[in-house]
Amino acid sequence: MAKSSKKKNDKSIEESLWDSANKLRGTVESSEYKHVVLSLIFLKFASDKFQKRKKELIEDGKEDFIEMKEFYNMKNVFFLPEKARWSFIKNNAKQDDIALKIDTALNTVEKNNPSLKGALPDNYFSRLNMDVSKLAALIDTIHNIDTLKDEENDIVGRVYEYFLSKFALAEGKGKGEFYTPKSIVKLIAELIEPYKGVIYDPACGSGGMFVQSIKFIEAHNGDKKEVSIYGQEYTSTTYKLAKMNLAIRGISANLGDEPADTFAKDQHQDLKADYVMANPPFNQKSWRAANELKDDPRWDGYPVPPTSNANYAWILNMVSKLSQNGVAGFILANGALSGGGDEYEIRKKLIENRLVEAILVLPQNMFYTTNISVTIWILNNNKKKRTVELNEIKKEYRDRENEILFLDLREMGSPFEKKYIQLLEDDIEKVASTYHDWQLENNSYEDEPEFCYSASIGEVRDKDYSLVPSKYIEFVNRDEIIDFDEKMSSLQSEFSELLKKEEESKKELQNIFKDLGYEIKL
Repeated sequence: MAKSSKKKNDKSIEESLWDSANKLRGTVESSEYKHVVLSLIFLKFASDKFQKRKKELIEDGKEDFIEMKEFYNMKNVFFLPEKARWSFIKNNAKQDDIALKIDTALNTVEKNNPSLKGALPDNYFSRLNMDVSKLAALIDTIHNIDTLKDEENDIVGRVYEYFLSKFALAEGKGKGEFYTPKSIVKLIAELIEPYKGVIYDPACGSGGMFVQSIKFIEAHNGDKKEVSIYGQEYTSTTYKLAKMNLAIRGISANLGDEPADTFAKDQHQDLKADYVMANPPFNQKSWRAANELKDDPRWDGYPVPPTSNANYAWILNMVSKLSQNGVAGFILANGALSGGGDEYEIRKKLIENRLVEAILVLPQNMFYTTNISVTIWILNNNKKKRTVELNEIKKEYRDRENEILFLDLREMGSPFEKKYIQLLEDDIEKVASTYHDWQLENNSYEDEPEFCYSASIGEVRDKDYSLVPSKYIEFVNRDEIIDFDEKMSSLQSEFSELLKKEEESKKELQNIFKDLGYEIKL
């Protein structure tokens, strides 16, 4: 018998759903319809879990309790009243008022499950005035997903991850801030190893940092019950995405009582975290009024971050949350690595306080919102020699208090979606291994040209507290000390000057012709 093989045109669940969701485009903006699709997937998943638990109760002879929410909540299953169940939505999919029925179902689920407070979209479906036939087709596609068929491979989680990525791609530059590319999040998790304790993200977007932390724990045979998750998100719709994304994975988290600005309304003021993971907005301007937050305790001991750029405000917010042995891994634009003014003074103090442990410059075109090269910072509140035991594995850390590790990842990664770069598993493993070899006793770390260099605090002082990796890493085939942000700024200035001269030449030529009695346009 001929060996069967999967046809090339066979589509994954994710691809089929994406094609179906795309049919909504035209009448609904991509920034809106992600909430439509993800809400329906959430409703299908919650309903499948509910039906499974209901069947268990019946089989155990507890039919009298099948409409009591306590018997579902005790198993971390959301209770769904009859008109909030998927079967009701599916049976009414072609009705003119299906949008209202979906809104009512989502509202009912949220009211019956306190842990979902603020998580589900409010009146999205009715407000968007969608084509009923297209919405019905999407419901049919989602109906065919057995969300519980392969729980080990996390079908619903996969779909969410795929959709969040695709929506970020679709929304493009200036939008899509709710999503950090998966390979970057995975690299941060592998570097700081959020194994047990408190995890915090001050700009949590759709919750990707938390999801990857749990995946790290599970991959290393840990217990996700040994971590507590705290976060905050400013945008209301993204706050809902995060709560849904975590809810479908059974991840408990405190994201604050409401969406709120982390600077203006810190909802975790007294928190001390063992791990901080973040991708805050790059180069955020006017993040505070000139006279606001000057005496905020988060800047205690440091200059007040400038109003013109929030990069160092985010850094100091995270530093203020670190526990005694806390570690932070976060992403910033490269401009934060150098520069003067109050940022220089803050950076100098962070370095002299022995907080900066590693700086990793990433390839360009990794983000969907910008094509600039960005940097991962690792801050560590305890770089001294110490012993740590995790899951019966003892780790002996060497004293790196007076050193900073620099890594250049710009030659790594592989193209995807034509114009973007992602880090491969081998890339992540190489970088994480290098970092941990540098950290740990009895490991053979060595500086490697064009890749890594361990610089002393003295060397960093000599470079006037610049954290640009190319000032330290040895380059064989490239200029050793290129400051890429400075170089780009210089090129932009040169280009502007050329354009200015061209305009002046055009005006001069027009005046010559005007003197001769001619009007010309150039």
